[in-house]
Amino acid sequence: MSNTNSMKLIIEAKSQNESFARSVVAAFFVQINPTLEQVEDIKTAVSEAVTNCIVHGYDGAQSGVIEIECKLTDKTMTVTIRDFGKGIENVEQAMKPFYTTISTGERSGMGFTVMQAFCDNVAVHSQQGQTTVELTKKVV
Repeated sequence: MSNTNSMKLIIEAKSQNESFARSVVAAFFVQINPTLEQVEDIKTAVSEAVTNCIVHGYDGAQSGVIEIECKLTDKTMTVTIRDFGKGIENVEQAMKPFYTTISTGERSGMGFTVMQAFCDNVAVHSQQGQTTVELTKKVV
């Protein structure tokens, strides 16, 4: 029997869908028997990524969709989160702690830092019209 499985979820880029997305990803993740701490880690990372799509990719107001794909292979899950918004002008700069393009409100500029703290690997690819964040979490 193969330990490979995958799923895809498409949601509207609305803040009320963030908790749904993280719950779906967590429910899918439990197939490879992670610890409760590992489940919470991936939920936090997904929450940050989806929030970034809504707030930055679509400026919190523009309509759009977020695609979430999960792939399980043995003891590893890869979560790919994609938006089709404005893109990130400078990915390297955006991944630095405390960097934010929104200076008002509750934005701390720690989204990618949080994702990196809770995942084994974080890769970001962006261009005008599409940003992809790939999160990898291993179960040891």
